[in-house]
Amino acid sequence: MDKLKMHSPDLTQDNITKIQKMFPSCVTEATDSNGKIRLAVDFDQLRQELSDSIVDGPQERYHLNWPGKREALITANAPIAKTLRPCRDESVDFDTTQNLFIEGDNLEALKLLQETYLGKVKMIYIDPPYNTGNDFVYDDDFAESSAEFLERSNQKDDEGNRLVANTTANGRFHSDWLSMIYPRLKLARNLLCDDGVIFVSIDDKESDNLRKVCDEVFGPENFVSQIVWQRSKKGDSKLIAKVHEYILCYVRSKVTTIERGVWRRPKDGADQVLAKHSELRAKLGSDHLAIREEMRAWFKKLPQNDPRKAHKHYNWSDDRGLYFADNFAGPDDGRASRPRHDILHPVTGKPCKKPSTGWRWDEARTVRELEQDPPRIHFGVDETTIPNRKSYLSEIGTEPYSSVFYRDGRSATLEVEALVGKGLFPFPKNTEVISELVELVTKPGDIVCDFFAGSGSTAHAVLNVNSKQDESRNFILVQLPEDTGRSDFETIAQISKERIRRAGQKILEGECHPDWNKDVGFRVLKIDSSNMADVFYAPDETTQGGLLDLVDNIKSDRTPEDLLFQVLLDWGVDLTLPIWRETLHGKTVFFVADNALVACFDSGIADELIKDLAARQPMRVVFRDTAFKDDAAKINSGQIFKSLSPTTDIKAI
Repeated sequence: MDKLKMHSPDLTQDNITKIQKMFPSCVTEATDSNGKIRLAVDFDQLRQELSDSIVDGPQERYHLNWPGKREALITANAPIAKTLRPCRDESVDFDTTQNLFIEGDNLEALKLLQETYLGKVKMIYIDPPYNTGNDFVYDDDFAESSAEFLERSNQKDDEGNRLVANTTANGRFHSDWLSMIYPRLKLARNLLCDDGVIFVSIDDKESDNLRKVCDEVFGPENFVSQIVWQRSKKGDSKLIAKVHEYILCYVRSKVTTIERGVWRRPKDGADQVLAKHSELRAKLGSDHLAIREEMRAWFKKLPQNDPRKAHKHYNWSDDRGLYFADNFAGPDDGRASRPRHDILHPVTGKPCKKPSTGWRWDEARTVRELEQDPPRIHFGVDETTIPNRKSYLSEIGTEPYSSVFYRDGRSATLEVEALVGKGLFPFPKNTEVISELVELVTKPGDIVCDFFAGSGSTAHAVLNVNSKQDESRNFILVQLPEDTGRSDFETIAQISKERIRRAGQKILEGECHPDWNKDVGFRVLKIDSSNMADVFYAPDETTQGGLLDLVDNIKSDRTPEDLLFQVLLDWGVDLTLPIWRETLHGKTVFFVADNALVACFDSGIADELIKDLAARQPMRVVFRDTAFKDDAAKINSGQIFKSLSPTTDIKAI
């Protein structure tokens, strides 16, 4: 029975495997410091394979470099022996929700999510700490050697979070920040699907460096825009008032993203105009002249600065929708070859008047548009009026998102204060802005991730968007439990969770789409050391005198549900799947999404339970290695599954 590895992926070994597929002769085997055989790259041979293009030594080339970059790359690739422990008491609708809130360091969270959410996230929005010159907290130590880092990452000591002084007097003022963001972006890219997109909020101090880092991580060809967000109308400054910040946008693959559909946002007021037209259609049916008169009267009553009034020319109606009678005359460019074919009036049967510049469409397209039901050409009362094309608001009531926009930054602070109180979070992100980005690039069923969750604005934005639709997007938030020095909310993570709870409740109390599933919950998972005792990872270091203390390879303070979630991580199973437990033959058995995974961590497992589980033919099943009644039961378990459910993948911990 194979054992689960129970630690995050070793991305260095994964990268070497990729090299092995392309250049088999360049990968060999080597012994590591623990005497284990691992894959290693023969760099001399690889240089030979790439002799026409390799850049060696101090040769000048265009690239971004800083002290600590190599250590940051090691940080991104090194595995960690940690896990996610469920916390039902702090969750909302734990058993049914599709949303996650992970409490802990985001670098560790990104590593733990690599297998489960590889290529599954549609949108990432992050607002990382800006490089203000003040201290910032993260769990990376780039002063130590790679060997020391690997030892720490695998939980061979008890180091916690480090407070790294990042003052302007420090020669690593920019380097520290780059070393913090670089490995996180490397890991985040792995989570994005082929048409996935990442938005990163940033200010002037690091916007240039962030752009270069993202070019390296995502590729310059996948740069979309550096959006300018004006947060206020005025500001104080001795020279020029800085009233803006940036949102940097990259995609995983621009080619794939464009192939799957361009991004468009509704024009202001367009949705309300279309809703009014639908209301009149329900009232007046196909009396389109009456609908037109009512639309014109409605537009006339609107205030002058109302965004709906900008669409007042859309007042014609047919069975397809609301439209504007726009001309399709050829441009006045002096060309004498413009189409001048006849268009017959549908009532009089006579040729209609032609524009002096001819038609924009050729005769074949004109015929196609006339054959539509209803026709896409608008006629006057007789042939003396030049026909027009029908421009439908439902088809062109969208526009590209602007790379420059204004949103008052103060409203975000007021929103958080109204939900959880004043003075808790100084610079929250604007929910309205994030909502617009979510609507722009995602569709129902997509996953939105924010691994610098802060006050929880991204989760609030996703819930806002979901409440308007009949399907939902899901969120994954990660926040470090950074100390606030307060007694009401001791950590930022506590603020985040409470803000999401109250925001969800407020949304439910308002107007929601009648078919929305109303999922405002979230599963809280907390990063902790592995559930497995040290003997699991380093059995060769066990002494004979300590054997009796290490009979069980699982830590004594861990619950069966703790074990289940580490198994889900290790096996790459969705962490939001429904979970329920049953008692079978006196043992507690977990079922994940019916038969996607079955787990039993009780001891004394006998053939009767094995036969019962095998008869259900689960995709995966897992037991504790020491849980069987005796050696015979352990051996029989494999044979029973081979007989009753040969496709089941059986593992032990």
